[in-house]
Amino acid sequence: MSTGKPSLDAALPQVPSLGRLAASGALVTMGSQALKIAVQFGGIVLLARLLTPRDYGLVAMVIAIIGVGEVLRDFGLSSAAIQAKHLSRGQRDNLFWINSGIGFLLAASVFLSADAIAAFYREPLLRPVAQAISATLLLNGLTTQFRAHLNRDMRFGQLAFADVTGQLLGLAAAVAAALLGWGYWALVVQSLVQASTLLVLMALAARWLPGLPKRNMEMHGLLRFGGNLVASQLLIYFSTNLGQILIGNRLGPVPLGHYNRAFALLMMPLTQLNAPATTVALPVLSRLQGDPVRYSAFLLRGQATLMHFIIAIFAFACAQASPLIHLVLGDRWAMTVPIFQILVVGGMFQAAGYAAYWVFLSKGLTGPQLRYSIVSRTLVIGCIVVGAQWGVLGVATGYACGLALSWPLVLWWLHRTSDAPVRGMLLSGLRAIAGYSLCGFVSHAASARFAGASLPLPLQLAVGIAAFCVAFALLCLVWSAFRRDVAGILHTRTLLRSA
Repeated sequence: MSTGKPSLDAALPQVPSLGRLAASGALVTMGSQALKIAVQFGGIVLLARLLTPRDYGLVAMVIAIIGVGEVLRDFGLSSAAIQAKHLSRGQRDNLFWINSGIGFLLAASVFLSADAIAAFYREPLLRPVAQAISATLLLNGLTTQFRAHLNRDMRFGQLAFADVTGQLLGLAAAVAAALLGWGYWALVVQSLVQASTLLVLMALAARWLPGLPKRNMEMHGLLRFGGNLVASQLLIYFSTNLGQILIGNRLGPVPLGHYNRAFALLMMPLTQLNAPATTVALPVLSRLQGDPVRYSAFLLRGQATLMHFIIAIFAFACAQASPLIHLVLGDRWAMTVPIFQILVVGGMFQAAGYAAYWVFLSKGLTGPQLRYSIVSRTLVIGCIVVGAQWGVLGVATGYACGLALSWPLVLWWLHRTSDAPVRGMLLSGLRAIAGYSLCGFVSHAASARFAGASLPLPLQLAVGIAAFCVAFALLCLVWSAFRRDVAGILHTRTLLRSA
């Protein structure tokens, strides 16, 4: 008897070329992301011991404001280039010059606004920091279409090599600068070295020399797509970073440094796992728009795979936040623990909603996405502003509440504007959040019962890991729906490669 649900096993063999590309792309990108996470995590550990919360807070003050330039310099045109069914050489050249020009204008604007940024935070040290970091806007603007070109052609190995190398060289430069006593300037050096490395490596890998701009190219569709997308991305960025701006302005660099490191630990798995998943999923889903069955099958499996990885990490990290923070960052970062625990709860709901972003982009639904972003991000901003009345923990709580409320909202929005399998996405998300939250509760209870604070931190974590794994195994044994989700994830690569 048919259930009406799309079957990945039946659907994917009808698109063998996409299946093989997705399988090989997933393998390469997940391998590279493991390296990137290792480098990023190693950098957090090393630099937390070489720099102070104040150092991080000073640079975070600047990044929180000028980071909006990173959204504007892309202008949604990298996604427009990837999503387009057909992209001519002339259109690609024009996109390069548009992104480069935007990057130059933004870099100049930030450089000239450095005094205003310093005045906003009442911190004169920020003037030269803002001027130096402004160069990354130009460098990243030049890189945008080289990255999009590699992504569109599914050249995931070259993308991975450039990203990992850029991170490694940036970290090496930051560690060297910190050891030389440069303080917060080490973080500025890291940004500049990483951006420069990415530009050089991606330009070489793309093997494409942009021609002069051409007036006779049809650009309206690409610019409309990018304009709608950048508007929603601006809302997302502002709602994500408003908390850091408020903390920096009201409380200063030290509390902001603690919030910034907690937020960095939150975003590391979110960004490093979502980015490669999107890299693989977006080109494939864009090509499957005309077949709802295959589209839904690929979407649901991709959503489940991404969610289970991220939510499992967050559930364990929340349960073991105290030993983790003390082990990773050191004892002077103890204030970060409750901030991190609150943020990762919101992160679980954010992870559950990532697949909705794939639907909006792959189907070209940037108009509905913009309208959704206006509503959802206004909600998040309101929660943050209310929470800010209670300091750093209030900001974290407001942000987490906003994310939790946004997840059911985006599913309702998809139901109204697309043919996405919303019910399947909802149930899959609820199972993952409930299941791993239970595992996290067991892990925390076991640590409290059998591994007191007198034990070394690695032993405390070992008890927590063991309890989490036992709870996970029992959950798979007694909850058949959860077990099917996990089994499907384990067989995804095999099914794709056999397609």
